[in-house]
Amino acid sequence: MIRLLQSASRWLSTYTSYFIIAIAVIAFLSPDLFGWVQQENRSSIILGVIMLTMGCTLSTQDFKILLKRPFDIFIGAIAQYTIMPFVAWLLTYLFQLDPFLSAGIILVGCCPGGVSSNIMSFLCKGDVAYSVGMTTTSTLLAPVVTPLMVYWLAGTSIEVDTLGMFQNILIVTLIPVTVGCLFNYFLGGSSHFKEVQGVMPGISVICLALIVGGVIYQVHPQLVSNGIELIGLTLAVVFCHNSLGYLLGYWVGKLFKFNTAKKRTLSIEVGMQNAGMATVLANNFFATPAAIAANPLAVLSVIPCALSCAYHSISGTIIAGLFVYFDRKKVR
Repeated sequence: MIRLLQSASRWLSTYTSYFIIAIAVIAFLSPDLFGWVQQENRSSIILGVIMLTMGCTLSTQDFKILLKRPFDIFIGAIAQYTIMPFVAWLLTYLFQLDPFLSAGIILVGCCPGGVSSNIMSFLCKGDVAYSVGMTTTSTLLAPVVTPLMVYWLAGTSIEVDTLGMFQNILIVTLIPVTVGCLFNYFLGGSSHFKEVQGVMPGISVICLALIVGGVIYQVHPQLVSNGIELIGLTLAVVFCHNSLGYLLGYWVGKLFKFNTAKKRTLSIEVGMQNAGMATVLANNFFATPAAIAANPLAVLSVIPCALSCAYHSISGTIIAGLFVYFDRKKVR
């Protein structure tokens, strides 16, 4: 049974983007299937499960990387929390977005790197240890940096509960990651635990897909009424945000004379955000029932986050494939 689950997990990891898109389509056609995700704060619990699986894959060796490579990690963290937030803020002005759509894309920009970025770094022969170090650092910084950056960049347009966001990120990200690390520390030598670890990537993908499905359920009326225009506008912003993240991340690596592997990793780490976290935070703070009752447009804040969930997986796969293609081209 465990072998079957591990095979399913590998399949989900390989075809993450297709699976999430399929779930998004199903959710659009039959939104009631995912209504339960939005009830009783279940999306926060689901995100907590994702972060728990991340923690279970981190070892003491991964944390030693932070001490051995402080300069690389410092440059990566600065790039992560400056490029993506400010690019998001700039795009809201260039596209003249609604304040709630603006809040959504800014929230994506202010979140830490995505967990799947480690997989993409591995696929394109990047510096996987550096990728893990960057993801870990940006996640550990998120409870403080994310609320402050969102307040600074979006606080003039809508109300931002900085303290509440700090507490929420602490509960649904940092605590589960810590618990997962402890599991790995005490149980990492167990063959049974290693078998369970093989299933965790698939669990993360399923949980991310559930969050996306829950968001599609929530914004379904807006998608039906505004349709292609709303999706097209938001997707254009998400595309620009993500693409500039890859480009500028690579440029920073070039500026500091990083080797090719590190430049690729920095590009991917900066460009790929933890959009699942952004989606949950948007639900919990911008698109709450009270906020939607006061202004129905508040629900728009989750749309950039949900689209980013799917799009970042697709673009990450593409950029990793392009790096591999360039390698093959050089060999010929």
